[in-house]
Amino acid sequence: MTSVVLVAFLVPLGLLARSLAADHALNAARQDAQQVAIFTGGAAADPARLQAALLAVNDGARATTVFLPDGSTLGAAASRTDSVELAALGRALTAHTAGGAEVLLPVAGTEGMRVVRTFVPTSQLTAGVARAWVALTALGLTLLVVTAVAGNRIATRLSRSVRELAEVAERLGAGDLAARVVPSGPAEVASVGAVLNGLGAQVAGLLADEREMVADLSHRLRTPITALRLDVELITDPAERARMADHIDGLVGAVDTIVHAARTHGPRPVQQCDAGDVVRDRARFWAVLAVHQGRTLDVLVPAGAAPVPLAVGELGAALDVLVDNVFRHTPAGTALALEVITRPGRVVVAVADAGPGLAAHELTERGRSGTGSTGIGVDVARRTAERAGGSLEVGVGLEGRGTRFALVLPAALTEP
Repeated sequence: MTSVVLVAFLVPLGLLARSLAADHALNAARQDAQQVAIFTGGAAADPARLQAALLAVNDGARATTVFLPDGSTLGAAASRTDSVELAALGRALTAHTAGGAEVLLPVAGTEGMRVVRTFVPTSQLTAGVARAWVALTALGLTLLVVTAVAGNRIATRLSRSVRELAEVAERLGAGDLAARVVPSGPAEVASVGAVLNGLGAQVAGLLADEREMVADLSHRLRTPITALRLDVELITDPAERARMADHIDGLVGAVDTIVHAARTHGPRPVQQCDAGDVVRDRARFWAVLAVHQGRTLDVLVPAGAAPVPLAVGELGAALDVLVDNVFRHTPAGTALALEVITRPGRVVVAVADAGPGLAAHELTERGRSGTGSTGIGVDVARRTAERAGGSLEVGVGLEGRGTRFALVLPAALTEP
């Protein structure tokens, strides 16, 4: 834009300088012609003074000639051109010719029309034009450099403010809710920075409230759990009392895990487990209910290790959610299967059933349920897989019907 403005401004100035130089040279030539014309005809005609005037004006770059009616000339040698013939008819004019321009003044005398001709070479018509163009070019380049430097400083300041906003937004998106930006730059960018800071503070406050609420809710569960533990102590059968006590211990461990996770804000340590061992353990737990409901429970686990980057409790909880869905949403007697499949760089932990299947895969989304449940069970399994860098896949279950939920997890680098 600066270049366009400079061109639009400097080019007319250059043309104006050329026009002024030509006008100056032609005005000087007219003065020479008029000085000579005074002594050429009329009452002031004086041959001696005419010769003196011609000598005076012909000592420079311009050349003045007087064409007499008889065809002779006085002053500088010159040929009689068409312009001279036109001026001899009584018309003063300025004509461009080869090598420059000529100023012609007709003067009436007793012997006829005389013509005073002053020739201006091209060098005088363009005197100073080259210097003017050089000066204008230097001025344009200077303005262009100054504008470029100023524009670069402004753009750097603006881009720095925008980069800082982007960096803080990325940190907030990555979970660093303490990230803040110092509002700077133009008013609009500074306003965005202030809004971003307010958003970060608001999100941090909401998450803190959510953590406290989850922790408080989990803590309140301790009272009914304690009541359950007291009731279990009243059971006379030692085996049944021990079994129920184990279940309560597991419930207490789950509550403790929730409280710890709610109050822990830092990154979690990397843990891993053997998916095959977890599946076998949870299969033993669910086998009792499967037998009670007349369900066939198949467990397909490879002989080798299947390490995944999840804690035993996390994978077990995700697996329990999927198995619990089968027991809740399929008729009694429906077969199900738990399997672990090892692939290069991947471990698949799947729960499949031979039930009616899902009406729509959207029911696996958080808060979506077609059975009156909370709709967050399957989402727990999905988020568990995603935290480990995997995903949850939904497909067709056993015997070409039903549903198959597969936790596709990355294989751990080392065995647990």
